[in-house]
Amino acid sequence: MRTDPLAPAEPDPVRQSIRSAERIVVKVGSSSLTREQGGTLDPERLRQLVDTLADLRASGKQVVLISSGAIAAGLAPLGFRRRPRDLASQQAAASVGQGLLVRAYTEAFNQHGLQVGQVLLTVDDLTRRTSYKNAVRTLGRLLRLQAVPIVNENDTVATHEVHFGDNDRLAALVAQLVRADALVLLSDVDSLYTAHPDEPGAEPIHLVTDMDQLQVDTSRIGSAVGTGGMVTKLQAAQIATSAGIPVVLTSAAHAREAVFGQRVGTWFEPSGKRRPRRLLWLAHASHARGTLLVDEGAARALTQRKASLLAIGITGIDGDFVAGDPVDIVAPTGRTIARGLVGFSAEELPTMLGLSSRELADKLGAEYEREVVHRDALVLLRGARTRAAS
Repeated sequence: MRTDPLAPAEPDPVRQSIRSAERIVVKVGSSSLTREQGGTLDPERLRQLVDTLADLRASGKQVVLISSGAIAAGLAPLGFRRRPRDLASQQAAASVGQGLLVRAYTEAFNQHGLQVGQVLLTVDDLTRRTSYKNAVRTLGRLLRLQAVPIVNENDTVATHEVHFGDNDRLAALVAQLVRADALVLLSDVDSLYTAHPDEPGAEPIHLVTDMDQLQVDTSRIGSAVGTGGMVTKLQAAQIATSAGIPVVLTSAAHAREAVFGQRVGTWFEPSGKRRPRRLLWLAHASHARGTLLVDEGAARALTQRKASLLAIGITGIDGDFVAGDPVDIVAPTGRTIARGLVGFSAEELPTMLGLSSRELADKLGAEYEREVVHRDALVLLRGARTRAAS
């Protein structure tokens, strides 16, 4: 298989993982569900998407739908001619529109004998370990009951400071949460391009094997009713592929070809191995409650030898955290190299810094003779790995 990040389309085996996928997460944006004039919900576009997903279900697949469109659906009923800028108006539109959106989905899926279940999530729901586990259980139960989960950000309570910003990132996190076999991102653009599709000379990119080497123009956002653009879609692809989940990006017009593994859009190859949910949450959804500063030796041990973090390698701490909280681990260069679940509180650690395990046992007791962050509760962050000395 080609390693060129901008390689041309490959033969059908490239999409085999879509065709063999048992659980697929599909994300659709607001612009794909609304009319161009007025931004109101377009029943025909929604029905076409539902028909495709119902056929996918009939083929034996499980489907989770991440759907934008609540704010857009609420604009016309509240008399808005365009998406409002202020948060309160957006939340009001979402409050009205979410009911309309789910009713439309319910009626459309019911035509195929399928039940739907609404799941509204906020950033806090996925960054708090307890609510994250609750979301896992709820979505898992809906799938076992043969319902189609319809997930959206809870825009009625989200704030500008604490929100996903666009459902692309939410879709990638949900794909990890439900252990999806594939993620399909549907937009108003049929593929990733080397530049904006309107620019002369812009070429479609059919296969991305290395996102670190990908260079494209993502400076222009999409439609007036959506909130995201290509930037958020690439971020979502990065999150998903780093967890071992392949991603297809294409337009809603090519939804059927995409979910059935046909050669459309842009294919993003998985770049990482599947990891336990706890580590996926830790890497992509958690919020660090504090910081541990480490010396160069500890930084090398973490990034090169996959070691645990011991007190002897910690030079300083910052933040107010308790045992079990996520913390960032920072090298002497100031670069955050890892995130882990800390084994001690911010009150306990200052007396432990720089001490070996034996010294900890002698000074503080045998219960302190253990790792500050165990390797099994630690993830290296993107770009953190360094080359071992030759």
